[in-house]
Amino acid sequence: MENIEYVLPGDIEKRSFEIISRELEERNIVLPKDQELVTKRVIHTSADFDYAETMTYSEHAVEIAKELIRNGADIVTDTNMALAGINKKVLARYGGTAHCFMADEEVAKEAKERKVTRATVSMEKAAAIEKPVIFAIGNAPTALISLYELMEQTGFRPAFIIGVPVGFVNVVAAKELILKTDVPHIVNRGRKGGSNVAAAICNAILYQL
Repeated sequence: MENIEYVLPGDIEKRSFEIISRELEERNIVLPKDQELVTKRVIHTSADFDYAETMTYSEHAVEIAKELIRNGADIVTDTNMALAGINKKVLARYGGTAHCFMADEEVAKEAKERKVTRATVSMEKAAAIEKPVIFAIGNAPTALISLYELMEQTGFRPAFIIGVPVGFVNVVAAKELILKTDVPHIVNRGRKGGSNVAAAICNAILYQL
């Protein structure tokens, strides 16, 4: 038990961030000030310091996302796991709602009929929301591909994209599509990501308000 550190429950997160800051310093990594809290929360969620190198932000991304939430933007995720992880209380304080359409019966039915993924139909449904939407994608690269196709084919423009799907098939390519657009974004390059990472990014933005 000599290596066990005794920390009060309320201090665990604070202590974790202290360790992250120290280890970043030891690695000679200095995060840009405006991105620091988001990247650190992703590292906190994943215990993976690779994110310090691969997290990619469009210009003024965090400030733009904060402003969108302040003005009542909704968040749409591609998994119920990400939806569960987002702090909906803080979001609601500014008039926003979090959604995930992946488990909707009509989405599943339409996807089956059209022989496309539920993620594709979910993104189309989300694109019809009549207010600014932050898309937080942590699982399905087809969701990012669908958003890109909607932009190309219909002129639809998401307010913001958090693109952090995890996996091997089309994941890297889907992220690179979003990086080519002029839509404000936070994207993690490479294969890593996940629903927990998407939720962590949303919360890191919400907690700064």
